Amino acid sequence: QVQLVESGGGLVQPGGSLRLSCQASGFTSDYYAIGWFRQAPGKEREGVSCFSHTDGSTYYADSVKGRFTISGDIAKNMVYLQMNSLKPEDTAVYYCASRRSAARCIRYHWSDGPDSMDYWGKGTLVTVSS
Repeated sequence: QVQLVESGGGLVQPGGSLRLSCQASGFTSDYYAIGWFRQAPGKEREGVSCFSHTDGSTYYADSVKGRFTISGDIAKNMVYLQMNSLKPEDTAVYYCASRRSAARCIRYHWSDGPDSMDYWGKGTLVTVSS
């Protein structure tokens, strides 16, 4: 059974940085894609970024390109989201997510809403405010 556990959220000032971590367990293969969605108050859950342990490929939503960097460590079954130059509009609950049997980051799996994902963490809150 796949389990995803997020950590690293918190309160940060605009322009600041945070690093989120996701500990994965239960995958039967080292070849899988995993990433992050976020949900701001009153808004739909949106895909933020994906990392493929298979080939190292990534996906970023346009809203975070150039500011967020995703990385992974398959030996530890970890994925990280380094968030720099944070803005108030980045305030949201961030969820770690993965899709069953997906080895690579397919753009529409992450850009077209949360229904493509099969596994979810419980989320970690990121608040960007002065």
